[in-house]
Amino acid sequence: MKKTLVSALTTALVVGAASTTFAAANPFSDVPADHWAYDAVSQLAADGVIEGYGDSTFKGNRNITRYEMAQMVAKAMAKNTSGADKALVDKLAAEFAEELNNLGVRVAKLERNADMVKWNGKAEYTFQRTNVEKEADLRTNDNNLLFRLEPSAEVNNHWHVNARLDAKINMTDDAGRDNSQKVELKRIFAQGDYKNFQVRAGKMGNKIASDIVFDDTFSGIDATFGKDLKATLAYGRLNGKTVNVVSDLIGNNDSAVASAKTGSYWGVGLNYAGKSKLTARAAYQQFSLGDFYNAGPAYLDKGPKVGVWSVGAGYKFDKNFAIDAVYARGNKQIAQLDDAKINGNQKNAFSYQMSYKGAQPANKGTWGAWAAYRYLGYGAAIHPTWDVITSGQKGWEIGVKYVPLKNIVTQIQYGNGKQIGEDKKFQSIFGRVEFLF
Repeated sequence: MKKTLVSALTTALVVGAASTTFAAANPFSDVPADHWAYDAVSQLAADGVIEGYGDSTFKGNRNITRYEMAQMVAKAMAKNTSGADKALVDKLAAEFAEELNNLGVRVAKLERNADMVKWNGKAEYTFQRTNVEKEADLRTNDNNLLFRLEPSAEVNNHWHVNARLDAKINMTDDAGRDNSQKVELKRIFAQGDYKNFQVRAGKMGNKIASDIVFDDTFSGIDATFGKDLKATLAYGRLNGKTVNVVSDLIGNNDSAVASAKTGSYWGVGLNYAGKSKLTARAAYQQFSLGDFYNAGPAYLDKGPKVGVWSVGAGYKFDKNFAIDAVYARGNKQIAQLDDAKINGNQKNAFSYQMSYKGAQPANKGTWGAWAAYRYLGYGAAIHPTWDVITSGQKGWEIGVKYVPLKNIVTQIQYGNGKQIGEDKKFQSIFGRVEFLF
């Protein structure tokens, strides 16, 4: 339908979202100075309430619908106008109240949908060189790139769906041999957050003693209760890497395990982190192999259960200095690994660490440093979180993190130690730079 001044003014609002704001003097070439609507159009344009098509035209005579007009009025209302402009916009709002009510519902939904999915991630470069004395095949140079996306989608006020997608490239194998270039959906789970209660279900990272025992993913469910003192219960299936580690823990004989088929996991943990400077934690976790084939006459057998308990505590002296200690013990001793006897106490694992300050990615110039001694027996440290001292090793490490620019974190670590139960020494240098977004 044809509209008068009301149509002319509101038409500008619906078509001008992407164009520039015009000056009060002759803002549109198709609105001459002697036009009866010139003053109103010019003033609204000067105030930034209306804009043109981008070609200096206003097109005030084109036919529009009431719904289009309601969209224009909504845009004008969003400008938070004042004085005469506000009076005019208020009149338009009264005229199209019904359409605005419907439009308001739609706009609210669009804005909500835009906020429902949030993305975080990082680009990361890692270099690590490890030399094991007298073992040429254990001297490695890792040169890796990682691109990670972590979307979080809101379902309702309590539930979210979270995921992690990793794309990895080994820079020492550009040809793609040894499966060095791959994209993996590492995690996907639903999370419900309630007062003093959280539940997760899907493929997710472990939360129980994840530093020394099991920093890896499992598929299943966990629930956390409490405020200062929290209890976590978890149950699920192991991923392939952890199944392989657990299969090593049972030892080998003439009918050695050829291939584990399945693995299950459950754990219970307590964690205290109140307002005091002291934190404490305790946990028990059990890793079980399901059916597997023996290498002699092929037949199915039930796998063993590997149980690991752990305790830990931390103390923060002030805003800069903190210490942490953790101990874990498993119920299985490795009998053999790669047909060679593994000596030493592989049932135990422990770590002592002192930290100074801490790198804060959002704050340029912040940094942190630490020094630690770690003893990580295979039978207790199933999949520990540390980089330069790993399972089957003991030794000390030092490390520094620094934030040269906002959301850019650099890190360097050095480790020196021995293989547990052997005289073979090793050294490891680890460097990383992360670009967070």
